Amino acid sequence: MTMLPWETNAQEYDLLFDHKCEHIEKSMLPLSLPTAERHASTTESYRVRAEFRVWHDEDDIDYVMFDPASPRTPVAIKDFVPALAPIRALMPKLLAYLKSRPALRRKLFQAEFMATTTKELLVTLIYHRPVDDQWELEASELAKEFDISVVGRSRKQKRVIGQDYVSDQFCVNDRWYRYRQYEQSFVQPNAPVNQKMLNWAWTHSAQCPGNLLELYCGNGNFTLPLASQFPEVIATELSKSGTRAALENLDDNHIDNVAVIRLSAEEVSQAMAGVREFRRLAALPKPLSEYDLRSVFVDPPRAGLDDATLECVRQFEAILYVSCNPATLKQNLEALADTHSVKHFALFDQFPYTPHIESAVLLQRI
Repeated sequence: MTMLPWETNAQEYDLLFDHKCEHIEKSMLPLSLPTAERHASTTESYRVRAEFRVWHDEDDIDYVMFDPASPRTPVAIKDFVPALAPIRALMPKLLAYLKSRPALRRKLFQAEFMATTTKELLVTLIYHRPVDDQWELEASELAKEFDISVVGRSRKQKRVIGQDYVSDQFCVNDRWYRYRQYEQSFVQPNAPVNQKMLNWAWTHSAQCPGNLLELYCGNGNFTLPLASQFPEVIATELSKSGTRAALENLDDNHIDNVAVIRLSAEEVSQAMAGVREFRRLAALPKPLSEYDLRSVFVDPPRAGLDDATLECVRQFEAILYVSCNPATLKQNLEALADTHSVKHFALFDQFPYTPHIESAVLLQRI
């Protein structure tokens, strides 16, 4: 029988987490980093998202996942222990409902769940057929039955019953921040650990001078609390949906000292170096050169910072760096070692029972 990662005895979690941290700390030894702060996860009900293939067997259906060691063999999922409680509660009810509704079940390929700590829930149903008016009628009944939002997707089609986002909230330094999180857009996967990361970043940003430049801001996950630590913030994001969500979240939280600009990290580097001018920067309240940008926050993809962006962040007095890939973080820290030293180092277990871990550092100019 296939053993899924979260089915490991929860009592073994502490040992697995310690082993993972020790492996990362050992790999970082040549950099002489400070002792890592270790932030563990809960052992269940932590993931804000869950995605399953839907397996059809005549009139029966199941949620399934596939073991990488046996990618052609579906493994039926009766309870997805990592998911937040609203997802776990809805999964069997939704499956039973879909089984009795041929119009919703027909050629259903995948089911995606997105929940919040505030118990909002959004379900996306993905089909290998058009989502038509009859589907919308049936999906409206489904949404009403379970008090959820439903999105139907097929090739070049999207229909929304309710809304295509959920709203979550996190507390940082005794202030609650509210976030819109859109379906099929990036969000931090582990809600309890995200809470810890936000507070860690906020605490250590107190050591960062001047105004803040943020790269890869996404929906403003870190931007919102960090804004309280700086007179002015410029937050950049290439994704249109991420930029829209960040602007909406800033407005919802009545934060008015942040300018969000849709630029890639490479484009920001060119703008900071004076290599290129971008019309989108005209949306800033004042010219880029008039901002006292002495601190930078980066949360890049797994590839880390490219050479141009590394040269850009090297110019800042303080660098807050959150990484989902310790290997590329190490490479970037080695490249910055001649100008900056690491003052704080932390590990956050966003992905329990897997080899993956989130890490964060605060660097200051030597």
